[in-house]
Amino acid sequence: MKKSNYYHPVSRAVKYALASGLALSVYSTNTLAQDTAAAEAETKVEKIAVVGSRSAPRSIADSPVPVDIIGGDELMKSGSSDMLNMLTSTVPSLNVQTTPISDAATLIRPVNLRGLSSDSTLILLNGKRRHRASVITFLGGGLNDGAQGPDISVIPGIALKQVEVLRDGAAAQYGSDAIAGVINFVLKDADQGGSIEVKQGEYYEGDGNSTEIAANVGMPLTDAGFVNLSVQYKNVDATSRSVQRADAQGIIDAGNPFVAPIAQVWGSPELKDDFTFFGNAGLDLGNDREAYIFGNYSERDVTGGFYYRNPHTRGGVFSNDGGETLEVVDTTGQGNCSNVSLFDGSNKLNHDQITARVAALPSNCFTFFSMFPGGFTPNFGGNITDTSLTAGTKGEFKEGVLANVFYDFSASVGRSESNFKIINTVNASLGPDTPTSFDAGKYIQLEKNFSADFVKYVEAGFYNDVVVASGLQWTEESFEIVAGEVASWEIGPYVSQLTNGSNGFPGFQPDDAGLNDRRNYAAYIDVEAEITEKLLMATALRFEDYDSFGNTTNYKITGQYRLTDDLAVRGSHSTGFRAPTVGQSNVRNVRTALIGGELVDIALLPPTSPVSLLKGGKELTPEESKSFAVGLVYSGASFFFTADLFRIEVDDRIGQSAEFDVTAADRIALQAAGVRGVESLSQITFLTNDFDTVTTGLDLVANYSTSLLDGRSTFSLAYNWTDTEVKRFTAVTGAFKVSRLENDLPNHRATLTWNQQWQDIDMFVRGNYYGSFQGVHADDPGLVGQGSEKMTFDVEVAYHLNDKFSVAVGAQNVFDTDAERLPSDFSEILGAQFYETSPMGINGGYYYLKGIYRF
Repeated sequence: MKKSNYYHPVSRAVKYALASGLALSVYSTNTLAQDTAAAEAETKVEKIAVVGSRSAPRSIADSPVPVDIIGGDELMKSGSSDMLNMLTSTVPSLNVQTTPISDAATLIRPVNLRGLSSDSTLILLNGKRRHRASVITFLGGGLNDGAQGPDISVIPGIALKQVEVLRDGAAAQYGSDAIAGVINFVLKDADQGGSIEVKQGEYYEGDGNSTEIAANVGMPLTDAGFVNLSVQYKNVDATSRSVQRADAQGIIDAGNPFVAPIAQVWGSPELKDDFTFFGNAGLDLGNDREAYIFGNYSERDVTGGFYYRNPHTRGGVFSNDGGETLEVVDTTGQGNCSNVSLFDGSNKLNHDQITARVAALPSNCFTFFSMFPGGFTPNFGGNITDTSLTAGTKGEFKEGVLANVFYDFSASVGRSESNFKIINTVNASLGPDTPTSFDAGKYIQLEKNFSADFVKYVEAGFYNDVVVASGLQWTEESFEIVAGEVASWEIGPYVSQLTNGSNGFPGFQPDDAGLNDRRNYAAYIDVEAEITEKLLMATALRFEDYDSFGNTTNYKITGQYRLTDDLAVRGSHSTGFRAPTVGQSNVRNVRTALIGGELVDIALLPPTSPVSLLKGGKELTPEESKSFAVGLVYSGASFFFTADLFRIEVDDRIGQSAEFDVTAADRIALQAAGVRGVESLSQITFLTNDFDTVTTGLDLVANYSTSLLDGRSTFSLAYNWTDTEVKRFTAVTGAFKVSRLENDLPNHRATLTWNQQWQDIDMFVRGNYYGSFQGVHADDPGLVGQGSEKMTFDVEVAYHLNDKFSVAVGAQNVFDTDAERLPSDFSEILGAQFYETSPMGINGGYYYLKGIYRF
């Protein structure tokens, strides 16, 4: 069977000829130099292909900008099945934090490349723009507050041929979101064979049990194409790294048997029925023309913990005076109800005494203590679905004015839906008639893209042909809020005494619901030339026009000069932008936060809402960036090394404001202006362009291969230093968020990996270094400390029973190194053991066993 090489890597050097249509294309100087005239026509299509190969070094030596190539096999050498964890263990400039009790960020975790927010990194799948997740991160550890990036976790490792991480600003090539860089996930394209993998593991603590089944198969599509399919199904139990809260323990000590042994859980959420399917297909149409189609369907249920509601003190539910009395409501209007005092003089009553006083109330008097005598802890989660489909055709025009021009026409659609649910909670304003589980509504993100990309090779008297690329792109993006069930937001009859809405995460009201959309188009040109055998130069220019805020033009200049056959210097300069998403401009939400030791409901409102305008909000505008980079590349026979310095200046960054009190005077003024729904607001926040940052850093990558211990050894070192400084901000952002932006992530990250291969046995050992960081817990400025540097180790040993069967056993954090512990007085407040900003996670050691069948 003849299959076009259009789908296969054919060269080493990266070029960015097809900015939004082709995946980080490559340009082979050696191949072109050696081509004969007779072979030129046969290999023309091979000039544009997916970058790199599995056997290539992790960074490409001939590229003027740094690109890491991570093979699918390397990704799968991990106990984790979460793509976020797979990537962070191999790319030190990529960070992902654990997010317990962080509202929707618990459901879809944000990722950070080179110290910037998750939506500053463009995600591609087979070179095509990936849609954003429907979740907007409201508790994002400062760095990701308000960010809306794609959901990378839905991509299964077994579906991937490789991952390409471009560590350089690329908005001039790819458009919005590429300020920090680009991550391109390349799907497998084999037309035969496949594998089945079964994996079982759990944490040393005995929780977080995970079971995963994954499979991949490649099949021919007629005699000139392929279909490659991948599926993954997994279930992961929740974890807990908690101790009993001091207040909960005090209630237990007072004789209350209804408080859970751990009232509030800090740990990873439960994943249930996590299913994902990815398909990739291509067909050679003949005459240097090909068609392709790929996409996915993914769905999972996620459930995580929330803050404990103390049965004596929780405002708006149990008490309105800080725990002096239990709030009592009259269910019939007879007027003989009064609050229940929790004290006898200055002495606090024990549980039996409180229960006796509640039991003595008239039958028409109700307090939530009688329904939840031990308090309650809401469980928050939801159903997350993610779907996408991309189809297109590419090839070469043979005749007419476009003769010898390569083209790629494509269309894609992506949709992310988050259906939020909260259980074991109440709508207190409904009194005894409240449900205890609620459908709180949905966020839906929908994106459509159409692109046309062209490349032509032009003789200009240089060492090689000049590559001229151009293209057009049209995008439509919409964000929809779907109202929750009535009980999740209803204002009940007791709202004058008790709060309305499902406690912890009130449902979206009909006034909040609606669909907002935006369209934009882009045009770009990209020119690359090997001027001499030693000098490669490239430039790009991109124009984009948005129907919401206008247009922007950005450029990029890159170059590489080869000092010797093995040594080269490279550099780049670019401008960039990140457009505010439709969701960021229109989202509404209510979250619970810890402020001054007290749980407070905070409303996030659109920046142009009347309440936000009163506190300094204004319409969002694009972030603007300037990037500078210079690097050194050495590529010898068995040793490969790159060093890249970078500086990223971002103006008017989008983030979440500080929290502002809504005063009685504010409410009166807003009500007089006809603004509805302000009666229950106590604090609000909004998204804003309020600060500028400068991020500087250094990336080092080294690989060395040799024969060792009667086998083949590969050693890989990757190191990143990143420092972010906030250059401008106002009181709208606040000093605490500035501190989080500058200090939460460790300045230093490194990995050292040893891969050893023998005939029947493979061994993989990796050391992970995390520098010191600012420890913050519960997003509370009163719970801040210093996290120390840490070192963890991962190991995996695989035995190949024969050509088809392999078994592997391994462990992550094999020595069970603890994350940074909270001081004891912090732990007692909220029942956590570790700072949630710990870059290594909080769950500790994890071991696993997996079996692999290849066919």
